[in-house]
Amino acid sequence: MTGLSEDELAAVSSPGVGPHPLPWPDDPRLDPELLAEGDRRNVVDAYRYLSVEAIVADLDTRRAPLHVAIQNWEHDFNIGSIVRTANAFNVAGVHIIGRRRWNRRGAMVTDRYLHVHHHRDEASLLDWLAAHGVTPVGVDNIPGSVPLEGTALPRDCCLVFGSEGPGLTPELAAGCARVVAITQYGSTRSLNAGAAAAIAMYHWSLQWPTAPGTGRPDA
Repeated sequence: MTGLSEDELAAVSSPGVGPHPLPWPDDPRLDPELLAEGDRRNVVDAYRYLSVEAIVADLDTRRAPLHVAIQNWEHDFNIGSIVRTANAFNVAGVHIIGRRRWNRRGAMVTDRYLHVHHHRDEASLLDWLAAHGVTPVGVDNIPGSVPLEGTALPRDCCLVFGSEGPGLTPELAAGCARVVAITQYGSTRSLNAGAAAAIAMYHWSLQWPTAPGTGRPDA
């Protein structure tokens, strides 16, 4: 499947629905092309046939006050996975630090439904978070970290992840209000960054649950 586009990969993972029967609903949020050709996107059923703009507008009405930041010093395939999870939790923003181009393969085009910010370096991210009243919390098993499972996370929080392998840079770890680590019980030194991000986002959501409703009022 390496030759498939992002949309084609999404279609393989989520077959979706075919063309909408006539007559079409009278709803300006619906995408005429999708109505005519079918909706093969990786979206929940309530969003079938809606334009990307309409989906983003609906998600914006109930974003979680959680942000996620990822250092992009390498072409890390985990970034796409983290972005896809961030979409699942409907976070307020995803922040890419470093290289502007990032590995979107695992995102399955979910970045279209998120607000993605780019920062040239650690200081730029930390300045943005401070200006918006968001507390940075690093996630890494480095000296000085505390167990995630026993930590109360701020409501307006940004979970910060380093690149796979190197982890958080010393500069970014120092700029975080705290650094948390996921307690492990096996022989591996660390969790995959994508898996760690999913656990951390879920831990935040348990402490700060948001409204689960989704999609069109008539769904």
